[in-house]
Amino acid sequence: MKTKLEEAREIINEIDDEMIHLFIKRMAAVSSVADYKMENHIDVLDSSREDEIKKRNLELLSNKQLEKYYLTFFEGVLNSSKEYQKDYIKNKK
Repeated sequence: MKTKLEEAREIINEIDDEMIHLFIKRMAAVSSVADYKMENHIDVLDSSREDEIKKRNLELLSNKQLEKYYLTFFEGVLNSSKEYQKDYIKNKK
């Protein structure tokens, strides 16, 4: 019989597996954004878009106690996306 800790960790592992697939899918979309930005000479950073996404996502967050933790998590996602765009564009030149 599994302990509550083992059960919780199993759930976390399943979620992490899903997140890897979503991360790969997101980064593929990010490369498409980078292509567009490169072709149209647009900067990687788009602060208004980031603000828009954060606002939209926070509205979807039903547990407002998690808001600051979600923002920390999502800032990491945004930073990774911007760094990937920069490297992607640099490597395509």
